Amino acid sequence: MNAGSGAEAFSMIIPFVLVFVIMYFLIIRPQRTQVKKREEMLKAIRRGDTIVTGGGVIGKVTKVLDNGELEVQIAEQVKVRVLQGMVSDVRVKGEPAAANAK
Repeated sequence: MNAGSGAEAFSMIIPFVLVFVIMYFLIIRPQRTQVKKREEMLKAIRRGDTIVTGGGVIGKVTKVLDNGELEVQIAEQVKVRVLQGMVSDVRVKGEPAAANAK
């Protein structure tokens, strides 16, 4: 094996390294920040917040339970328990629905 073949092998690895670096900054890093924001959103859910579940049900949080569940009022005298992980959006108290439709 001569010195020329080592340089050729190194030059063949460089494109793979560049592709990985580009993928990291375009895909992996933004996805991590998105996951972090979602976790913060779920931790910040409080009584009185209006939420949207993964199934599209809109309701008002009446109780935050310790086991990762929420008690949500979806209609007058109708309360359901929802897993916190199934919440897709949290709307701040008093936020109009039209503001999120844009």
